[in-house]
Amino acid sequence: MTRHIAVIGSGVTGISSALLLLRAGHRVTIIAKDFPAPFETIDPITQINYTSPWGGALFEHPLSITTFSHMKSLFASHPTTAGITFLKGVEYLESPGPEYLSLTPATAASLQLSGFRLLPQSEFPDQKVKWGCEYETYCVNPMVYLSFLLRRFVHRGGRVLKHALRSPVEVFALSERSTPSLKNGGVDAVVNASGFGFGGDGNMFITRGQTVLVAEECDATVTRQNADGSWTFCVPRGFEGGTVIGGTKEVDDWGVEPRPETREKLLRMFKGTCPRILNGKGEFTVMGDIVGRRPSRRGGPRIEGEVLEGGKGFVMHAYGLGGRGYELSWGVAERVVEGVEGYFRALRGESKI
Repeated sequence: MTRHIAVIGSGVTGISSALLLLRAGHRVTIIAKDFPAPFETIDPITQINYTSPWGGALFEHPLSITTFSHMKSLFASHPTTAGITFLKGVEYLESPGPEYLSLTPATAASLQLSGFRLLPQSEFPDQKVKWGCEYETYCVNPMVYLSFLLRRFVHRGGRVLKHALRSPVEVFALSERSTPSLKNGGVDAVVNASGFGFGGDGNMFITRGQTVLVAEECDATVTRQNADGSWTFCVPRGFEGGTVIGGTKEVDDWGVEPRPETREKLLRMFKGTCPRILNGKGEFTVMGDIVGRRPSRRGGPRIEGEVLEGGKGFVMHAYGLGGRGYELSWGVAERVVEGVEGYFRALRGESKI
């Protein structure tokens, strides 16, 4: 029996989940206040909470193994249109923990880290770095990638509805009125990929992130963990999208304006770590500052189903991924499909959720 699923959120988690739900045979509608658009048209102040357009992708979490596989497949079938670039990832650590010091090519292979190589000291940028490695990874140009996913979704029969919601429960009420995108048989389940979770989760908090977009292209993702716990990194966007240099993680900081002193520090630190990005030039060509609010959650993302009180509906939650939406997106999307279909099996009396 075909079910109608409403997915709240048009970020990378929401669209990825919607595509897999379509593939599973369901009818799917994405409901969101903001939808993917070109970088040049996005207002960084009024759309500060819609952070997917500012992202990239780095590779480090078990759920990202699934995402890596999906990205490989999409890149193989759409190398010039999906917005995905495969390239080398480089990591430097000033104060590596035992989990890094014990990492060998054999253990890296068991973790499915492709192309892993420990770097000799001669390849470190300076004497502060005590450990380094490289591996195969990918980056996305988020505007190109999200637009590509949304086109695939619509082309495969998905529907979209631009609407600002106050609660996941509101979707069931919307489906009862003459909303064309939802009226077709009502809504059987809701996926809450809203990012922030609508304010009812006491574990949620925002993390302000400031990065800089520069015109220079880099041939690798470069990440450096400093001894004081701060980070410097770059995420090349590819497709003439420049390179994102970062970054900050400022908990419960609601500031929307970019801070010039932060920009100067980020550029100075990355120049010291990877001077080759400038190709002999003295300074970066800055295209703009990026400030986003990452929806973070104590205890990690919420990826679980909830049967509403009185059996009035089912909500599959998939939010609170912080700044890791891209790298976990397809892994989370598979969990979403498992949760939704588990609920429908339970309705049929086949199993528990």
